[in-house]
Amino acid sequence: MPFRHTFVTTLFVVLTSTSLQASAQAVAATSAEPTAEQMRRPLHTWSQAEREWGFRNAEQYAITRVIKRGATVSALDDAPPLAALATGTARGALVDQYVRDYKVGGLLVLHDGRIRLERYALGHSAEQRWTSFSVAKSLTSTLVGAALKDGYIKSLDDPLGKYIKGMNGSAYDGVTVRQLLTMTTGVKWNEDYTDPKADVWQLFATAPDADTDPAVSYLRKLPRAAPAGRKWLYNTGETNLLGALISQATGKSLSVYLSEKIWAPYGMQADATWRLGVTNNEQAGCCIQATLRDYARVGQFILDGAKINGKSIVPDGFMAAATNKQADIGAAGRGYGYQWWTRDDGTYAAVGIHGQLMHIDPARKLVVVINAAWPVAHGQKEVSARNEATNAIAAAIDAEKALLLPPTVR
Repeated sequence: MPFRHTFVTTLFVVLTSTSLQASAQAVAATSAEPTAEQMRRPLHTWSQAEREWGFRNAEQYAITRVIKRGATVSALDDAPPLAALATGTARGALVDQYVRDYKVGGLLVLHDGRIRLERYALGHSAEQRWTSFSVAKSLTSTLVGAALKDGYIKSLDDPLGKYIKGMNGSAYDGVTVRQLLTMTTGVKWNEDYTDPKADVWQLFATAPDADTDPAVSYLRKLPRAAPAGRKWLYNTGETNLLGALISQATGKSLSVYLSEKIWAPYGMQADATWRLGVTNNEQAGCCIQATLRDYARVGQFILDGAKINGKSIVPDGFMAAATNKQADIGAAGRGYGYQWWTRDDGTYAAVGIHGQLMHIDPARKLVVVINAAWPVAHGQKEVSARNEATNAIAAAIDAEKALLLPPTVR
């Protein structure tokens, strides 16, 4: 039976104390069964074995809500493996090295909607879910678009106070839904995971006001640092605030709304789960658990314009805006859309700590999803190695395309 918890979105702590049961596969993979005491510690203190077990067994130590699949499954057809990534090739060796050296539990490549590469390691399998961390932010963004299309949200330029109870009279007065989506509210925030006094810690360590969403309770007490719309600042708490907005506007939990709008009608193969906070609300900034193939289906769904049976679940133009630069993050060639990380080359990604990735390349009709257990939450060496791997996959697609062209066109 899972034990109750308080979840820090990026560096979570499990705080209650019933027993933890590990599966036989987990025991075999880690050579030791994690104890409840071990899994109560903050994520950044976990051993590598605990990360590898914990990321694929979240439901055994965290409270979650099921995101129900539907009656039918959207098929993912196999296609011939990418020849340029075969054993013995330079690009294949680079991808192999990334999987081996950077603790990758799952890697799947979709090209033209078909599987071209699929690998599992670290005890992970096609049937198991893996935690997404901040990849969930990009799905939360898509639910905002769905709520806009459904009429629950009237305009992205509406003030937050129109939809979220208890925000009036705070630094968020006048802040719009769009500014919350792009993390340009101008409200002061510290997301330094190494600082125990940082807001990202205090948000979850501070008891919420009675009958109030924890994100609303904490964020409405923060001061303003810049005029709204002028400055980008990464803020997990604000994605949680988006979750409160969606739930209050729709009258539905995020898990139910995600199931209704995407998971069931698109044809995900398995139920997913979403971690809950102290008031049993989904933590919108983090931690959907899903299978690797269903993450790939999400990527394909987004690549295809968030359409189901040819009809978009979001308003016209929403996905184009969501996946292109809306805010300058101070990095050449990169930006931030509506909770998506963007690049000037047209690619975009949903990214989570410890190596989680959903990389989408529209020009190549390419989706790359990665489940990983990096020893660090985020590191430049790790990011560079992952970029090299995704670049190698893109180059393999290009090499195959070049071989199919007539000689006069090559």
